Amino acid sequence: MLRGGPPLARARSAILLLHGRGASAGDIFALGEEIAADAPGVALLAPQAAGNAWYPQRFLAPVAQNEPFLGSALGVVGGLAGEAAKAGLGHERILLVGFSQGACLALEFAARNPRRYGGVAGLSGALIGPPGGARDLAGDLAGTPVYLGCGDRDQHIPLASVEESAETFRKLGAGVTKSIFTGMGHTVNAEELAAVQALLRGLPSP
Repeated sequence: MLRGGPPLARARSAILLLHGRGASAGDIFALGEEIAADAPGVALLAPQAAGNAWYPQRFLAPVAQNEPFLGSALGVVGGLAGEAAKAGLGHERILLVGFSQGACLALEFAARNPRRYGGVAGLSGALIGPPGGARDLAGDLAGTPVYLGCGDRDQHIPLASVEESAETFRKLGAGVTKSIFTGMGHTVNAEELAAVQALLRGLPSP
């Protein structure tokens, strides 16, 4: 686990940062530092997945094939969100940010645990499960801003999955912004970084 910024009890807001497959907490932590560079009082929390992967199969595999690893990973995210809330940060002052496999995990957590969050950013990711699969999801994200960014040449994330995820989040009551970038592969660009920074600026004051 990497932590940065003020302790949660003194923070104005928190960003939970989830790395991709084969990457590390350090990689996504560096992105978090960029996001929060001009924002005071932001606590950064970046957990490290065992073996550098949150779950073993592709995110498109049947959900059961990624258990019990997926359930464990979701528990890590829930534990950190709970820690922040216990320290006095309401969920509306917490951003969930992930790239690649971490994006899938952040999105999946929000969809399974709907409430008002400060924001959710899935960078090159989508909800977990086969395309077109029925999802038994209920609840209300109460207007939570959800940002989905992906390249149209991303070899890992089919655009159809991004579109399905956007529609699912709309049905759950989120405010969805979707950006598909022409010619971009599996990476993060400056426009996505700016979009996440805008989410951070939009968080309510303590």
